[in-house]
Amino acid sequence: MVRELSLAEQASLTSGAGMWETVAVPGAVPALTVSDGPHGIRRPDPDSADALGISESIPATCFPPAVTLGCSWDPELARRVGAALAVEARALGAGVVLGPGVNIKRSPLCGRNFEYFAEDPYHAGVLGAALVTGIQSGGVGACVKHFAANNQETDRLRVDADVDEQTLREIYLPAFERIVREARPAAVMCAYNKLNGTYASQHRWLLTELLRDEWGFDGVVVSDWGAVNDRVAALAAGLDLEMPPTGTDDQIIEAVHNGQLSAEAVATAAGRVAALAHRYATTPDAAPAGTPVDAARAGAAGWDVDAHHALAAEVARASAVLLKNDDAVLPLDPAAAQRIAVLGELARTPRYQGGGSSHVTPTKLDAAWPALRRLAGERTELTFAAGYRLDGTADAELAGAAVTTAAAADVAVVFLGLPEAAESEGVDRTSIDLPADQLDLLRRVTATGTRVVLVLASGGVLSPDGWWDTSAILAGFLPGQAGGTALAELLFGVHAPAGRLTETIPLRLADTPSYLHFPGRDGHVRYGEGRYVGYRFFDTVEREVAYPFGHGLSYTTFDHRDLVVRATGENRWQIEATVTNTGDRFGHEVAQLYLAFPGDRPRHELRAFAKVGLAPGESAPVRFEIGPRDLAEWSVPRGDWQVTAGRFTVEIGASSRDIRLRAELTTPGDGYVAPVGPMSTVTEWLAHPVGGPLLAAALAPALDGQPLDPALVALARSLPLVKLATFPVGLTPARVADLVGQVDRAATG
Repeated sequence: MVRELSLAEQASLTSGAGMWETVAVPGAVPALTVSDGPHGIRRPDPDSADALGISESIPATCFPPAVTLGCSWDPELARRVGAALAVEARALGAGVVLGPGVNIKRSPLCGRNFEYFAEDPYHAGVLGAALVTGIQSGGVGACVKHFAANNQETDRLRVDADVDEQTLREIYLPAFERIVREARPAAVMCAYNKLNGTYASQHRWLLTELLRDEWGFDGVVVSDWGAVNDRVAALAAGLDLEMPPTGTDDQIIEAVHNGQLSAEAVATAAGRVAALAHRYATTPDAAPAGTPVDAARAGAAGWDVDAHHALAAEVARASAVLLKNDDAVLPLDPAAAQRIAVLGELARTPRYQGGGSSHVTPTKLDAAWPALRRLAGERTELTFAAGYRLDGTADAELAGAAVTTAAAADVAVVFLGLPEAAESEGVDRTSIDLPADQLDLLRRVTATGTRVVLVLASGGVLSPDGWWDTSAILAGFLPGQAGGTALAELLFGVHAPAGRLTETIPLRLADTPSYLHFPGRDGHVRYGEGRYVGYRFFDTVEREVAYPFGHGLSYTTFDHRDLVVRATGENRWQIEATVTNTGDRFGHEVAQLYLAFPGDRPRHELRAFAKVGLAPGESAPVRFEIGPRDLAEWSVPRGDWQVTAGRFTVEIGASSRDIRLRAELTTPGDGYVAPVGPMSTVTEWLAHPVGGPLLAAALAPALDGQPLDPALVALARSLPLVKLATFPVGLTPARVADLVGQVDRAATG
């Protein structure tokens, strides 16, 4: 049908009709409405002057962002959130949700880290795939973003990310690959930045050779808003849809007429956009844009606001991370005779989401202070003091009143965190410290001698400086619109914390692997740390951290035992262990499986995880499967994944630094033998199954059985074979060429 359209009509389909809609061709292709929505649907309010709808949008459920949802380590929960997002998208007239974001947390300074899941590509891929599956189960398309190597906001529209091939393949691409292969998203959004010299929007290797030809993606590649710099080059590279429109369709038409662009490329892109529109165009029963939430809720196409609010609370509870709990100060007993001081304006005015395009106008909003008052028993005396101002301006009177309140209490629950302006799209952080006035308040409160429970609100990791004297630390991250109630329930023990960190908390910003390279300069950012990102770096160099990747406490304890490993095929194993709740209350454990490899590789890498909920004394098995890809690393010379023969270790634990079970295994490798040539070293030749014996035979006459100086042997091993021929060892360039020929003939049979 699209091929029957005129070239002008086809070209029009490759560019949007407006900020949030695609072009409609009457009688042929319907318009499609898209919406921001990594953690909530953001549809602009038609009565507002804000065309982007960032500050004023139609109310929708603000679920906890990916920084928080990721800490749940619960793919099924992510799937349920995705399904809820689909319901709300349809009710508000959107057919495609622009999310999730699955970029890797390379540096804790990235201002958009709150929209991303983890520093680990396996974790990000699993949670991202679950969210995409949930969204698309509801008849709404998902658009995974930002493809690729978009790991900072500084100079994001121009910066050139210089990333080596192995690092790309092992760290920054696997989450996208998993989602494309397993969840089949409707769309992929290309990033603003350049990748190794070419803008992502016109990067043919990225958008066509890798995404489509290798991974099998058959959906639409859409630009980030304003990411296209050359319409013709972008379309030729594999970009199907430019958003928003720039009025340059005539460039496409002219390029076809002058032979710069093939008509087939235009028709193919237009066909993909048309297919997307036909599949996900707004259904007639959906509430039109601008329908008030209460009216949508009452209609057949609406949603149950209270049920989605309850789901948001469930996510916040499942994702909050208990970092510390000395002397079991938590949970607080709501029935005890005690004085609890609740300190911090954030307890009354919650920080629950980040800034920028993902900002959602919530349907309702819970704060912790009223929720704590509802849960406290009659014998518990609660007092509140703001302690600080949210704009960061020091206020001695507020701080003094809070310190006095804390001194008169048995426990002080102190809510601290970053203001929304500190974590937003378009701006990177410059430090990982809490605001100075909040840190000063915390130090003064801990100096009173009252036990202190610290509750943190932020979209990224924070420096632990100033935390050490607290009794307990609960990291709520950004808990969404129901976070106030969720945090109160965790503090009073209605539920137990179940979250685990997805990002290492360093002792200092200077300890992080990207510290010397982030955010770059002169238009370039060099990924100089390579594949040693996050715990891969910290654990490999054994650098002390505040809290490791995967860490999180509960109100109970767990035992891991009975590790069993069974071979199920070539380079395939089934791994099983038993997790037991050894405490006295219900709780969740996350069993994490890492593979540890010898040689020049990260200390270990996450390859599987399982979250289990257990009653006191209850045990449950956790089962994992590992295969060739789990063992492989990217080989640049080979241009493919490679499993190297040798030993490796299976590790199961409660964090990357709390390994409870280990088993050593051996892999025969994948049978690949790297070719050798004139510039291959003597060491590489000797290790080759064919070249090694040939070289030894060639050298034997010159050696005549005489022992060699070990120092000379060591020197010779690093020489390319053709260079060795310049020494009196019986080799000539012609003889080297003959050896290479024999090896090549053996390889081809």
